[in-house]
Amino acid sequence: MNWKSEKGYTGIDIAVAVVVLFLFVSIIAFLSYGMNSKTREIELQSEATHLAVEEIETLKNSNFEELESKTIEKQEMAKQGFYKTIKVEDYADINSEKTRGLVKKVTVQIQYMFKAKEQKIELSTIVTKEI
Repeated sequence: MNWKSEKGYTGIDIAVAVVVLFLFVSIIAFLSYGMNSKTREIELQSEATHLAVEEIETLKNSNFEELESKTIEKQEMAKQGFYKTIKVEDYADINSEKTRGLVKKVTVQIQYMFKAKEQKIELSTIVTKEI
């Protein structure tokens, strides 16, 4: 009498198939999470850059004399989760050979949280007095 059958799957075949399937699904899930995370990071970075450019354009369009009082420390923005810091320096403070009150350096820093870490985008521009 032959007790061993050649038909069907054995327990080892099924175990190997389950392990291979588990590894495949795990790799796909890991790659998907990584892509989604990177996409979100790029979206936040892009939004912060957009907000910084808007702030710089607003400051460029404002009166030159008003820029002296525009230094702001970490103020919450209308867009939730973003904070801005604006620093205005007279160019004479940076380069002592220059005339005071003609050129200002404006730095806008946008801060936001991503993965429990504070991220920053910083843009600077030079604004001149129209004579």
